[in-house]
Amino acid sequence: MPAGNGWRRILRIKPEKLLDFAAQVFAAHGVPTEEAMLVADTLVQADLWGHQSHGVMRLSWYVGRLRSGVMRAVAGPRVVTDVGALAVIDGCDSMGQVLASRAAEEAVRRAKTHGVGVVAVRNSNHFGTAMYFTLQAARKGCVALLSTNASPAMAPWGGREKRVGNNPWSIAAPAGEHVPMVLDIANTVVARGKVYLARQKGQKIPLGWAIDSEGEPTTDPIAALRGIILPMAEHKGYGLAVMMDVLSGVLTGSGFGTGVHGPYQTAQRSGAGHLMIALDIAAFQPLAEFEARMARLIAELKSTPLAKGTTEIFYPGELEARNEVETRARGLMLPSETLASLRHLAKETKLEAGLPF
Repeated sequence: MPAGNGWRRILRIKPEKLLDFAAQVFAAHGVPTEEAMLVADTLVQADLWGHQSHGVMRLSWYVGRLRSGVMRAVAGPRVVTDVGALAVIDGCDSMGQVLASRAAEEAVRRAKTHGVGVVAVRNSNHFGTAMYFTLQAARKGCVALLSTNASPAMAPWGGREKRVGNNPWSIAAPAGEHVPMVLDIANTVVARGKVYLARQKGQKIPLGWAIDSEGEPTTDPIAALRGIILPMAEHKGYGLAVMMDVLSGVLTGSGFGTGVHGPYQTAQRSGAGHLMIALDIAAFQPLAEFEARMARLIAELKSTPLAKGTTEIFYPGELEARNEVETRARGLMLPSETLASLRHLAKETKLEAGLPF
């Protein structure tokens, strides 16, 4: 491969071995076995989907937070509100993935009784890819929406100081014989993790992703991380991010705005909040009818005449599903800096024997 792109050599890693190693690392830091496997799976799954910005690149970040004590290895959530279809959970600084998975389970359980289940989570942590958890609900016959807030990454529209997180959200729905339809997006032009990934690979970022600390457009990922990531669709992305903070932070009773801290910070509690909503499809119409209607929607989208230079139309979530099939068969390729980070973790935790490469 060309020099300078962040890959030291072509190295294919079996995802199952990477999953086992990541789980061992979490377990070595006090995370119970089942929860260690869950969190590890969210990271490896992100890599399989092609979203390396949220994959095992982040393993060392989470470990740093566990070591500093700002994130709890053993989950200790408590229900503070329980009113039928709705619950509010205080995560008590537990791992975000564990709390989001429990929120999805609880929202689905309540939706099967009430038609809708709403679970708010406060005092949580970063949970990786939101689609991991909305798909969890979609596989149980629900349409799901999940919002979260994040540490400040962009300025309010017209400003030049970080006050607003990228505050991602996801919607997922089952699609019968097709893979589920799922959208997972941040409200910035790009997730900040992709800027970190570009830094790891030694690559420039496209113009339009960020401005530096002086307010100038930049292609340097380091300058971008010191500066401001730009909102998608200009003021619309800013507005969406703020409203997701209302749902995830203000409404849940968690941190919001500058009161939320990121997974790469080891000295401060996260303060992240989430809102999970599950809608039981069977309460609206028979599931088979819904799936047939989804199939018609997908067929309509994919039969659209192609624009010049396009070979196929994809619906949301389809590319990730294809990436997973291909990557499971061929193995994962990771940037050299990620490989070095994993080696360092293996040495620190005396898990060199479990290293998958």
